[in-house]
Amino acid sequence: MKPEFKKGIRHGIPIALGYLSVSFAFGMKAVGDGLSWLQAVLISATNLTSAGQMAGLPLMVGGATLTEMALTQLTINLRYGLMSLSLGRKLDRSMGTPQRLIFSFANTDEIFAVASSQPGQVGKSYLYGLMLTPFLGWTLGTLLGAVAGTLLPAFVRSALGIAIYGMFLAIILPPSREKKPVRVVVLLAVALSLCFRYVPGLNQISSGFVIIICAVIAASVGAALFPAEEEGSK
Repeated sequence: MKPEFKKGIRHGIPIALGYLSVSFAFGMKAVGDGLSWLQAVLISATNLTSAGQMAGLPLMVGGATLTEMALTQLTINLRYGLMSLSLGRKLDRSMGTPQRLIFSFANTDEIFAVASSQPGQVGKSYLYGLMLTPFLGWTLGTLLGAVAGTLLPAFVRSALGIAIYGMFLAIILPPSREKKPVRVVVLLAVALSLCFRYVPGLNQISSGFVIIICAVIAASVGAALFPAEEEGSK
């Protein structure tokens, strides 16, 4: 086993432990919404995206169209394409097109952050190790959560089911407190979501398109109000 591969595995262990708890909640929710444990595990094994999976779950259960599903996932996961473009500058010659395609499957926020922080360029051995442990943690957590969802009492499942929402709050609250642009965008997205939840007529729009509309409007307003300064500008 190559040293760089071992190093990647070691760096991926903290990510895997974090994924274990979050995917546990997803697996339990998926079973609670009517999917089998095998379906839940297959979703995690072929996607590796917490927000995308949580958004896609009600669409699958509710029988949404493939177009709605695709647009929703595109909106939520578009950032991965930008992250991949950014990380591409750090990849060495061992990362040809097949290797890049394999790694793109697991280029999550946390894996991107760790890979980007490495000194110099990174190669396939390190990146394969870095993606392996989080992938196993995410899939195993889903399996454990799905199995637990079939065994635990309803009140326990309900309590544990809020873990996934706690993760999203942990992501948005710290930057919202520190940065006004983030805070404005988050509050606007919340306000729009409430409108689509309670305003007559608007509450008839499917959840997939609500996610798309809220994300696009909130992001567009944020970009207009708080344009990013170009590098080198004062």
